[in-house]
Amino acid sequence: MFEAVAPCHFGLEAVLKKEIIDLGYDIHKVEDGRVTFLCDEEGIARANIFLRTCERVLLKVGEFKATTFDELFEQTKALDWEAYIPENGKFWVKKASSVNSKLFSPSDIQRIVKKAIVEKLKLKYQKEWFEETGAEYPLRVFIHKDQVLLTIDTSGESLHKRGYRAIASKAPISETLAAALIMLTPWNKERILVDPFCGSGTFAIEAALMAANIAPGINRDFLCQEWNNLFTKKCWYEAIDEANDLVNLDIVTDIQGYDIDGDVIKVARHNAKVAGVDKLIHFQQRPVKDLSHPKKYGFIITNPPYGERLEDKKNLPDLYKTFGERYRMLDSWSAFMITSYEDAQKYFGGKATKNRKIYNGMIKTYFYQYMGPKPR
Repeated sequence: MFEAVAPCHFGLEAVLKKEIIDLGYDIHKVEDGRVTFLCDEEGIARANIFLRTCERVLLKVGEFKATTFDELFEQTKALDWEAYIPENGKFWVKKASSVNSKLFSPSDIQRIVKKAIVEKLKLKYQKEWFEETGAEYPLRVFIHKDQVLLTIDTSGESLHKRGYRAIASKAPISETLAAALIMLTPWNKERILVDPFCGSGTFAIEAALMAANIAPGINRDFLCQEWNNLFTKKCWYEAIDEANDLVNLDIVTDIQGYDIDGDVIKVARHNAKVAGVDKLIHFQQRPVKDLSHPKKYGFIITNPPYGERLEDKKNLPDLYKTFGERYRMLDSWSAFMITSYEDAQKYFGGKATKNRKIYNGMIKTYFYQYMGPKPR
């Protein structure tokens, strides 16, 4: 059994927790920006392939308190690294982060942890020098209030890189964040979904992947597939077979993406085709002033502009005002938008039913939720 650590966007831990429970695994701990759960080798494979909202899947090696570099060295050395890293394994500390702790220099933390692991493996493998010609085992170290968490990254490339978005529009929303925000709404594949500021199509594509039951990691590789000391090929074959068996493209959807920029719409169509869901989405060049739909009880889920550049900010009041006016002309619809624009509610034309604070990287954003009536 492993303790797996799944990082996610701050504010979306509950969404990831539900995903992990739905996969069939027990939650060990929920903290700011990550969820820890218990699983076997098959669970590591399934988590990488099926989880839509986590950034990567990490193996927890150990956790302890350290306020000096001597303590960090000795307690790191005391862990059973030989259970994870083989004699020829290539390992390094890919990233170290420290918050509110006495040990705060990432480069020093990386150096000390690497040195401690080398000393431990020297004792276990009775060697003075390691070739490091085998599979890669990148480590990630987190220190928060002097509590040290040591992990090994099983994913490699971040899980938001599904493989369909080689081309992105400016200021794109990440795939994992888009999936999590959709999951925060009552939308399902039977309901209409429109993104009037679709950009490279991420909201529409993530919704279509959910509708067709396509696992987000079905078409990509993961670093730990090369870890023959910890995982069998069988667990990966079975997880991929499970994912393929669940795919259902024989469905009818009403998912639409609009953008004022025709070149951006071409990018969105290309991305949807690479993702295998282009038949499930209708993309169209259309400004927000022309937002309309003949049916009732639809959903708007979107990431409108919020003035990344100073010269764009002057256009925001009119843009949000127009967006709000067009929304109110849609009978019985609900609207959900993520934005860092502080005056979004003011110009959209009303206070949101719910408002959730979410960190998109280092940017503080708000997920405004305007709930329409439920269909009869």
